[in-house]
Amino acid sequence: MTNALRVKRALAGETSGLDRLPMLEWASWWDLTLKRWADEGLPMELGADERYRTLGMDVHRQCWFRHKAPDCPRPLKQGGGIMADESDYERIKPYLYPGDEPRRVRDIFAAWEEDHARGDVCLWFSMDGGFWFPRTLFGIESHFYSFYDEPELYSRILDDLADYQLKVLEQIYAVSTPEFMTLAEDMSYNKGPMLSKKLFMEFIYPYYRRVIPFIRAHGTRVLIDSDGDISEMVPWLIEAGVEGALPLEYQAGVDVKKLRADFPEFIMLGGFNKRIMKDGEEAMRREFERLLPVMRAGRFIPSVDHQTPPDVPLENYRVYVQLMEEYARKAVLP
Repeated sequence: MTNALRVKRALAGETSGLDRLPMLEWASWWDLTLKRWADEGLPMELGADERYRTLGMDVHRQCWFRHKAPDCPRPLKQGGGIMADESDYERIKPYLYPGDEPRRVRDIFAAWEEDHARGDVCLWFSMDGGFWFPRTLFGIESHFYSFYDEPELYSRILDDLADYQLKVLEQIYAVSTPEFMTLAEDMSYNKGPMLSKKLFMEFIYPYYRRVIPFIRAHGTRVLIDSDGDISEMVPWLIEAGVEGALPLEYQAGVDVKKLRADFPEFIMLGGFNKRIMKDGEEAMRREFERLLPVMRAGRFIPSVDHQTPPDVPLENYRVYVQLMEEYARKAVLP
């Protein structure tokens, strides 16, 4: 069975007849992790596809398209902003929503489509969401105030964002149909959402209702990418048309068993506690045993709940991949 078909059917909950669940490392490895593995014998000259194959994982390709021009002004400090009000937005707008990006993204997917059509690779894309993108403009602290201080501007930004993204999406679907996509948001932390349901429904929901139906109509599954504990937000997300989420961080308190029980149709990708990978085979096997009932329930692709950390030896990662395949096959047995 091909990578693309396996992912498509797993996301749809159609596990009957699968040879196994997909085996994805959806987030690229930390540079420090790869440096360690190079010292332990992993060839560093490999391209991304060959690295996945060498490590025993399924091949996928992601395109996160640009929302700012390369020469866009940058914050003066980490977490800082590049604008404060509407006049600032007018000043920086020429650097936003680059006009050449729709064609560039189309060319990327067109170049990938032959491999995709054969099923050799799974394709997906990411785009800045209605919480994430304004934060990159206002800066982290000012972003929270902007919901109250600049509500009209916030809504205008999201209207412009949706207009731009729909142009890019039209170009993607002219040449390809990726299996899934993620809206990058990071709007939760380990205590839950960073914004209230009221603010979500007033600002984020209208933006979602503009872009998500277009994506879903073309057959791509829509997931939210948010660190932290998204559990409280899941009903809001479902109401807005979101079909699933990643990375479902264990250390943030996400309980994938409870989420599956409460939301049987919700797609989940991630959930494997990365912090135990350094502890060896027995610890990793216990983690897969914890996840196996959810794997069997469908619409769940287990994966490291973010990037594999640099405290994991290459030998341990190879054991992880062996266990992943073992349990990916167990999950679909009748």
